Amino acid sequence: MRSRFEIDVDGRVLAVEVSGAPDGAPVFLLHGTPGSRGGPKPRNSLLYRQGIRLISYDRPGYGGSTRLPGRRVADAARDVNAVADHLGVERFAVVGRSGGGPHALACASLLPHRVERAAVLVGLAPSDADDLDWYGGMSETNARKHSAADRGAEELMQEMRALVEQTAADPESLIEELRTQMSGPDLRFMQSVMYRRLLVASYADALRLGPYGWVDDVLAFRGDWGFALDTIVPPVRLWHGAHDTFSPASHSRWLAERIPRAEVVVQHGAAHFAAMEVLPRMLAWLTTA
Repeated sequence: MRSRFEIDVDGRVLAVEVSGAPDGAPVFLLHGTPGSRGGPKPRNSLLYRQGIRLISYDRPGYGGSTRLPGRRVADAARDVNAVADHLGVERFAVVGRSGGGPHALACASLLPHRVERAAVLVGLAPSDADDLDWYGGMSETNARKHSAADRGAEELMQEMRALVEQTAADPESLIEELRTQMSGPDLRFMQSVMYRRLLVASYADALRLGPYGWVDDVLAFRGDWGFALDTIVPPVRLWHGAHDTFSPASHSRWLAERIPRAEVVVQHGAAHFAAMEVLPRMLAWLTTA
């Protein structure tokens, strides 16, 4: 089963996709930055075998979802809550990949009555994280986008406009741009034609209406997230590739020390994009009673 539809959330359109087993254990997958509801995920056949109903949506400003200027990371909880209500799902798990990680933690913090478990793959720590070299180990290009956000939305828009326009015209070009920032494990991972195809399709869908979702994500990461990590009640599992140059593994280690019921796995010989391979194992953990 794979279905796509739109719902109304406070007058905004939210584009949603549901795949896997219709009566399976519900799991929300929060996509990366940039990304879309159609981003890399396990095949329907694997989701059926795992007994999982996978729910994803375009964050505001991406793909088919209306932009929400000034959104905070915490606003993801409202959108996930609305989608769950629409689907008649009372309890669920949530997993965020890369830029989806902070948004998954927002759901775990702000929806403790609904979120049973949460997972973060190659996530980010808050920009004001104490005792963390936030940019340490991060590629210069990625660090430049985040530092531009500290100078305001217009500065960030200028920093990203040309890249997004080029990506909209040729989505494969974003992969080539990212390759210049990758460590060895990610370069090897990108030799997979299948994963490249999935990423290209996701980027094309995410940015078809412009840079706004990407810009608003980065602004949200650099601002106040709108919740406290020590309020997270459900169990949390964090995974990170040791050689990640987009969101360094130090971020997950830092998070694990501040989330009450968190555990962290840092995998050597892996980097950022290996999170796509790890996802099925994390889904199994999320749906284990």
